[in-house]
Amino acid sequence: MTAPLILTSGEPAGVAPEITAAAWRALRAEPTAAFALLGDAAYWQARNPGLAIAEIASPAEAQAVFPTALPVLHRPLATHPQPGSIASDTAPQVIAAIDEAVAMAFSGAISGIVTNPIQKEALYGAGFRHQGHTDYLAHLSARHGKPVQEVMMLVAEDLRAIPVTVHIPLKDVPSKLTREAILAQARVTAKDLTRYFGIAHPRLAFTGLNPHAGENGAMGREEIDVIRPALDTLRADGFNIIGPLSADTAFHAEARAAYDAILCMYHDQALIPVKTLDFHGGINVSLGLPFIRTSPDHGTALGIAGKGVANPKSLIAAIRLAAQMHRAAT
Repeated sequence: MTAPLILTSGEPAGVAPEITAAAWRALRAEPTAAFALLGDAAYWQARNPGLAIAEIASPAEAQAVFPTALPVLHRPLATHPQPGSIASDTAPQVIAAIDEAVAMAFSGAISGIVTNPIQKEALYGAGFRHQGHTDYLAHLSARHGKPVQEVMMLVAEDLRAIPVTVHIPLKDVPSKLTREAILAQARVTAKDLTRYFGIAHPRLAFTGLNPHAGENGAMGREEIDVIRPALDTLRADGFNIIGPLSADTAFHAEARAAYDAILCMYHDQALIPVKTLDFHGGINVSLGLPFIRTSPDHGTALGIAGKGVANPKSLIAAIRLAAQMHRAAT
């Protein structure tokens, strides 16, 4: 049997328990999408009365259980928080679940990791010092002896978008946007589009930083001094490169048909079109890691936790995509 995916608990006080239950119900008839939850079985049961749960001792048991019950590797929480109310003493266990999932991936016990959303502010008191999942997973990879260049890719329908700079103030983007960063992100993206998505010669598009891609220096020189030289290097190395494009014309359907992924110069340039195209179904994919990792492209949604209205579409899509990526790579 194929090793299952592992699903981390994320912030337990958020919507993770209810979207996890909904994802299992939607996918239990799909053996290729089998997953096990790394979390507190009793808490997930309390948040989902009537949910069929089966505690398992190892990921290897998940496949047999999955059609009839949600497989759970039981990791009890220090306390069971009320939906929407973060309990700080659960933070170490949220971090520990990510650590354990990565260790399982390195051991070969699982086929990939799907992470439920975390509340970063709740984790800082427990020693978490990272911008989010993506760079923390890169940190753990280095700890396991595999230093990486991580890339955050957002997927919505036929759009794959990569922000070259991520969680930094907009005023800092010009100084952080370097030729080296563009080259590194592009090379990782092209490699993993081939490995995990079966695209032999990926077409990579790039936005400019400034309106109208700078209009030949009339509205900024970043395209001339940084972006174009990087793209020229990539072309010389044999990559299929498009751009730099004016960002306001780069995301409509006809434009998207011309590329396999688009690298954007800052966070919102990539995230706005993704969330506009499929707000409830977007997926976060970490490229460049020595294991597969996907995640729903939304937060913990504390304001609606426990109300039965959370949309599980993004988590379901993230699980299916992780399974597809595993099949493509094997």
